[in-house]
Formats: sequence, C-alpha cells, structure tokens
Amino acid sequence: MKKNIINIAVAASLGLAAFAASAEDMYRGAWYALPGVSYMDTDGDLEANNGGGGFLKLGKELSEHWDIQAGVGYNRASEDTGIPGVGGRYKQTTLSADALYMFSRDKFRPFLLAGLGAARNNVDYSHPTADVSDSNTSWMANVGLGAQYLFSDNFGLQADLRHQWSRADVIDENNIFAGNSRETIGNTILSLGGIFRFGAPAPVVAAAEPVPAPAPVAAPEPAPAPAPVVAEEPCQPKFETITLQAEKLFGFDKFKLNGDSVPELNDTVAKLKAHPEFDVVVVTGHTDRLGSEQYNQKLSEKRAEVIKNHLVNDHGIDASRIRTVGKGEAQPLVACDGVKGRKALIECLSPNRRVVITGERQHPVNECN
Repeated sequence: MKKNIINIAVAASLGLAAFAASAEDMYRGAWYALPGVSYMDTDGDLEANNGGGGFLKLGKELSEHWDIQAGVGYNRASEDTGIPGVGGRYKQTTLSADALYMFSRDKFRPFLLAGLGAARNNVDYSHPTADVSDSNTSWMANVGLGAQYLFSDNFGLQADLRHQWSRADVIDENNIFAGNSRETIGNTILSLGGIFRFGAPAPVVAAAEPVPAPAPVAAPEPAPAPAPVVAEEPCQPKFETITLQAEKLFGFDKFKLNGDSVPELNDTVAKLKAHPEFDVVVVTGHTDRLGSEQYNQKLSEKRAEVIKNHLVNDHGIDASRIRTVGKGEAQPLVACDGVKGRKALIECLSPNRRVVITGERQHPVNECN
C-alpha cells in the first residue's frame, strides 16, 4: 500500500512540473488559516492499522512561488499485531513548518512541499503478560506534493500527500513487546483542508486623471486694433496610436519581455524619437477577463511598467516623458461570449491582451488633418 502511494506521488510531482514549470504569475501576499482532516498509512514496524485525524495550520504567501505553512497535527490508529489478547492504539502529535513551492498563482495552484518539526509518538499497546506504553518526542521531517484551488479571494481547498519520518518505539521482529526499541518510522499522510484567506492587499485601481480647474473669466476689454496678418504656422503631424499585442511582447499570462518583442519595440522607439514635440507618452496595459479582477489589474500595471523600463533603460527615452497606466480587464475589444473550451477562449480573447502607447501635448499646436 505505502509503496503504491509513494509511486503515485512521484509520478504526480513530475506531472505538476510539466504542467506549470514556466509559470511567472503574481501573488497577493495573503495570510490564510488551514483547518482540515487527514488519513494516515502507518509504518509497518508500528504494527498498527491505518488511521486518521486532523490538523490546524497558518499559512502565508511569501512571493510569486513560495508559501510557508506552520501548525499542529494529530493522527491515531488501532493496533494490528495479530497477537491474541493485544489491544490499544498508536497516536502521533506533530508540530511542524512546511515550505511550499507554488507552480502557479491562478485559481488552481499545484505545489511541492518540504518541512521540519517535532513529533510525539505514543505506542500504547496492552497484552495479558506485558504492556508497552511509551511516548517519545523526536525530530520530524516530511516531503510531499499537493494542490490548492481557490473558489474566491477568500476561500479555497488544499489537498496534499506527504511522507513523514520520525522516531518511535516499535514491536521487534518476533512481535514481542520489547520496549525501548526505538527506530526511524515513516508514515504516509493524505490531507484535505479548507483555505480561509485574509490580510490580502486591496486591488490597485489606476488613479483617475485630475480634472483641470476652469480658467477664470476675465472682464471684457475694448476691442483691440486689427492685428496684422501673420502667416499660419506649419501644421504638426499627429502622433499615431501604437497598439502592441501582449503575446508578441510577453507571452500568455507573463510580464517579462521575450525575443519577439524586439522588432515591435524598435518601431515604437523610432516613432517616439521622431516626435519629441509630444511632452507625455502614455503606456497603457490591458488584459483579458481570465483570472480575478485584482490579478488582471496588477498584471496590466506590471506590463506597462516593463515597457516603460525598456524604453528608458535600453533606448534612452526620457523617463519624465512616460506615464504608465493599468486598465486590467476593464476595456475589452471583444467579448467571446459562448466560446467553449479554455484554449479556444484564450485565442478568441487575444485582442484584449494588449499594450497601447499614445502621445499627449501639454501645449496645443496646429495639427495636420
């Protein structure tokens, strides 16, 4: 039984790595409580049946890829020595801290885990001629894999499978209650818990542009003498709005520039340098509706900021000319209602994933039609 569970765990971990090895998502930095129940496959040297129990943990999202969880757990199982007249239970209490490597920050979040802590193993068996009742507190270590699924920003579920090592008194090879026969044991534990998130930062909303105050109305003055006719100033060309598709710059659900972005941005740089008369250049990020509204807002802001940094650091555009804005999913170009299947929906929503660059003048000029 234990060997089969471990084999499944190894295969699943490889599958999780293949599923999301390239994820570069963002996180909210939330705290969460994690109460739940567990099923324990006990080490054969304990001569105990499989059992169960529960746990209570506190978790924290540390970064884009790392969580930490710490708390207590309790499991127990009845004896299974096969010796007539024997009764009792094996009980285990743990205090531990686990580090979780998260492959994704979307609603479905597969992870690998490893942790350390302390375990108190209580082997309490009785026999007509002898009793073994010994408690032992020792180190504890575990590794495993699992996944979280968030139904909302505040609630989700977590399931994980882990193999756990500690020290305990065991029954000797002749099924004799020897006592003080202490060995390293390995229990396999399957857990299911509820995630109750709190302390996540409020979603960032792009600040509205200030509305200029109305100019004061001056008192009428006598009509001036006719001014001499002056030749009209030559018109200034309008700045062309530039729309860049996100996949050509970043790839789906990412915010780091890829190799395909070079020719796209070179053309943009040429237009910016050709129009120094535009005092302000606004870089606006947009996303599709996949994922939460808060996640998409942050992703759009991050993409706009990355474009600005590229223009400033790699091409010498004056940073004071560039302003970034994130619109998230608020201004879609297409709706794609009724499209079935995630792959087809991602492709249909592609026009919404974009970065728009526009120029603004602080001083009006005569623009060409």
